[in-house]
Amino acid sequence: MGLVSSFLGILGFAVGIPLGLFVGFFLFVYSETKHVKDPVVRPISELGPNALQELLPEIPLWVKTPDYERVDWLNKFLLDTWPFLDTAICKIIRSRAQPIFSEYIGKYQIKAIEFDKLSLGTLPPTVCGIKVLETNGKELVMEQVIKWAGNPEIVLSVYVASLKITVQLVDLQIFAAPRVTLRPLVPTFPCFANIVVSLMEKPHVDFGMNVLGGDIMSIPGLYRFVQETIKKQVANLYLWPQTLEIPILDESSVAIKKPVGILHVNVVRAQKLLKMDLLGTSDPYVKLSLTGDKLPAKKTTVKRKNLNPEWNEKFKLVVKDPQSQVLQLQVYDWDKVGGHDKLGMQLVPLKVLKAYENKEFTLDLLKDTNLNETPSKKPRGKIVVDLTFVPFKEDSSKFGGPSEGYSRKESGIDIVSDDEVQEGAGLLSIVIQEAEEVEGDHHNNPFAVLTFRGEKKRTKMMKKTRHPRWNEEFQFMLEEPPQHEKIHIEVMSKRKNFSFLPKEKPAT
Repeated sequence: MGLVSSFLGILGFAVGIPLGLFVGFFLFVYSETKHVKDPVVRPISELGPNALQELLPEIPLWVKTPDYERVDWLNKFLLDTWPFLDTAICKIIRSRAQPIFSEYIGKYQIKAIEFDKLSLGTLPPTVCGIKVLETNGKELVMEQVIKWAGNPEIVLSVYVASLKITVQLVDLQIFAAPRVTLRPLVPTFPCFANIVVSLMEKPHVDFGMNVLGGDIMSIPGLYRFVQETIKKQVANLYLWPQTLEIPILDESSVAIKKPVGILHVNVVRAQKLLKMDLLGTSDPYVKLSLTGDKLPAKKTTVKRKNLNPEWNEKFKLVVKDPQSQVLQLQVYDWDKVGGHDKLGMQLVPLKVLKAYENKEFTLDLLKDTNLNETPSKKPRGKIVVDLTFVPFKEDSSKFGGPSEGYSRKESGIDIVSDDEVQEGAGLLSIVIQEAEEVEGDHHNNPFAVLTFRGEKKRTKMMKKTRHPRWNEEFQFMLEEPPQHEKIHIEVMSKRKNFSFLPKEKPAT
């Protein structure tokens, strides 16, 4: 009976296959095709919410929130440079992780911890949108939304006694909304000194972890515990207002130094100056400034036809770093036509001065300060100046504090009297940043004029704009602290003037 059933099975298989092929071919050739209808095309506006959700499972952030901008170019940049970024980031991870691993070696019978494989994969993060925030400080603030569904290859080996435990990270997904601040903005490439990063909300991190080939994240309750632990730890470190600061430039090269005192300069006289005019005389005047100061140089009056002029004119210069700044003295011969001829110059480092002490200098004028050139033997005369450095009260302790005595010294160095330098002296610093919606039917050329205690200063003129941005700093010397005074700021143009009175500015 078994032999008969086997024979019939083979016979059915041998007959069934050719018969099936013949019937299928006949139906394919001789059957009539049905008419195919054209698809119905409808505008998106006529589709219902369910149809729209199927077409657009995730609406882009730059559509939902107009403040965010598309950054397709940035995602293309990340895609093209990701292989190189992957290598660089992995090197940083290895270097940062090595000291952490070293702390555990020797504990719990751990002999070694090392990466067998470390790669972030081939899929870069995607920046879904970016928003730039306006601030009044010297900084650039950007907020991004970043998603990363990566395929990293991270395998960590832990050698415990004679056992090797392999831990592998798989299926990593991250969703984060960081705020990146570039500050302060400085005139040194790349034009910012630090990158400050903080998270605006708790990040979402999802991943799998294989230990000895098994996914431990599938253990009931462990997945939720790990998720909450990661969010809590990251929030404690980087959730705003906590920040991660990454230095880019050396602080010493970009430090924005505040004023620490005032240099009182008395240009006394000059002697035996060069004869620059045809009649054997000169019309000298002196320009004085501090290195590192962007403010215009101060000038004495012009002494006509005098080779031994007496000025006795006093000036005040703002000092930011007495250890590095230098006083520049340049003597010129005034000419009515053409450029003014330089009679000579000299430099005085401020580090040779002691706080609150008046010192007189008699200096030989030089052609220039280039030490590589052969000095000129032709005498150019001398200049006599009195210098006194007076630090502000809050910085007085840095420079030894005020002297107790005010009597004259016979050694040529005098202690400044209370009448000459007042204890209440200070500096008022004002920064004019910008103006908006400047009045006028046409694009004028606006500029701002500041008036304080009768002293006027003005910004540069911005041509053809109603939204001028100056970002200029002005300084007013204070002989005494301000008493309920106001600063008058007037924005002017060729056709209209308009002004306002800001609130009282404190002296610094």
